[in-house]
Amino acid sequence: MSIDTPLLITFSGYLILMLLIGFWAYKATNSVDDYILGGRKMGPGVTALSVGASDMSGWLLLGLPGAVYVGGLSEVWIGIGLLIGAWLNWIFVAKRLRIYTQFTDNALTLPDFFEKRFNDHKGILKIISAVTILIFFTFYTSSGMVGGAILFEKVFGLDYAYALLVGSIIIVSYTFIGGYFAVSWTDFFQGCLMLAALLIVPVAIFSSPENLQNLSQLDPSMLSIINDETTLIGLFSLLAWGLGYFGQPHILARFMAIGDPNDLKVSRRIGMSWMLVSVFGALAVGLAGAVHFSATPLDNAETVFIHLTQAAFSPWIGGLLIAAILSAIMSTIDSQLLVCSSVITEDFYRRWIRPKASTQELLLIGRASVITIAIIAGVIALDPKSDVLTLVSYAWAGFGAAFGPVVLLALFWRNYSRNGAVATILVGAITVIVWKELSSGIFDLYELLPAFMFATIAGIIVSVISPASNAESSSFEMFKSKL
Repeated sequence: MSIDTPLLITFSGYLILMLLIGFWAYKATNSVDDYILGGRKMGPGVTALSVGASDMSGWLLLGLPGAVYVGGLSEVWIGIGLLIGAWLNWIFVAKRLRIYTQFTDNALTLPDFFEKRFNDHKGILKIISAVTILIFFTFYTSSGMVGGAILFEKVFGLDYAYALLVGSIIIVSYTFIGGYFAVSWTDFFQGCLMLAALLIVPVAIFSSPENLQNLSQLDPSMLSIINDETTLIGLFSLLAWGLGYFGQPHILARFMAIGDPNDLKVSRRIGMSWMLVSVFGALAVGLAGAVHFSATPLDNAETVFIHLTQAAFSPWIGGLLIAAILSAIMSTIDSQLLVCSSVITEDFYRRWIRPKASTQELLLIGRASVITIAIIAGVIALDPKSDVLTLVSYAWAGFGAAFGPVVLLALFWRNYSRNGAVATILVGAITVIVWKELSSGIFDLYELLPAFMFATIAGIIVSVISPASNAESSSFEMFKSKL
């Protein structure tokens, strides 16, 4: 397959820009706090687009358009569920978590926050939550690598394994170098590019009279948000995606890193506006693909954005728009790798192995962890038949069910205890794993919903049986006084 020189130049220029941001961030990273949370110095605009870009990932430009291309606008319910969940996360979690994590001796990670919030001197809660993060984030990171490999395979005609290697090296490089500063600022630029691409591509496709005519001839079920195949279980499953927001470590880290907690209101407005337009842009891309390729169906539905871009634009513009896919993928993988690196550095190495490790030693461990997790995720992604949406849905459910109820109860309930938190995490994670293995009848319900419910109930029951200590309750009351 020949490669268009203009496309290659445009694409390469974009990648060089990301690496330059990484080198700039390297010079601004002087401590572990800087590497993990940017020293809690991030502004509202960067925070907002970093939340959105790290959240949406390749799902926004590969998974969702592919689902709409196949199933029509009935897939909009995923977007609706996510929009509601994201908004509630900004309203109920963002400010409280930002204040509480700094109040609890500047907790840098979720496991660190859980340990300090519940006065867990034995570290049981920290290690359970840290292991949970590493397990599910490995799958989540793998989904992004699959998306990156698909991109390089389809655009440049590379072998899947080689494409996976190239994409992984690019993404790992600036995360390894620059830490949180690099991740957040690249997310900002990537979020802008993703939004532009999701607006430009469907407009270009539907501006063609031929495609408008094809739209009028499309199966009516494709244009309906409820069709003959819509079931109550299916509807609840799609809407349940919104519950996942309360427990996503890479999204919650953005709330923790903003400079002024009062800026979160501005961030929310920017972030939700970006998300609303982006989700409906992705739906429009999928519908545009169903119209444009009605006569020649695609082999892989998740490549619909790539094929539309190549069909509608010159290689110069196409290279920039296709870079938006890489942006979506990079913006999530880098965040996931950074969270895993933070967990290994703060919650394993400094907590259990070298409590008095120097800053330089911890930075070295953090960067080495980025490479290690990337290699493991890359091995999982080696299967070219891997489905981006499937891998994302599994990891999203795991985090949402294991950590979502813990975060909410920890921020709002005075009597939530350490044992209750342990029960919540274990029940949530185990239910997701077991429910996923069952696939008939009621078990077709997305595993996040039952797991979230069971985990919440378990946490409440265990907290009633094994109440919070006076130290835990006093800590919560002191936190409330800071709001």
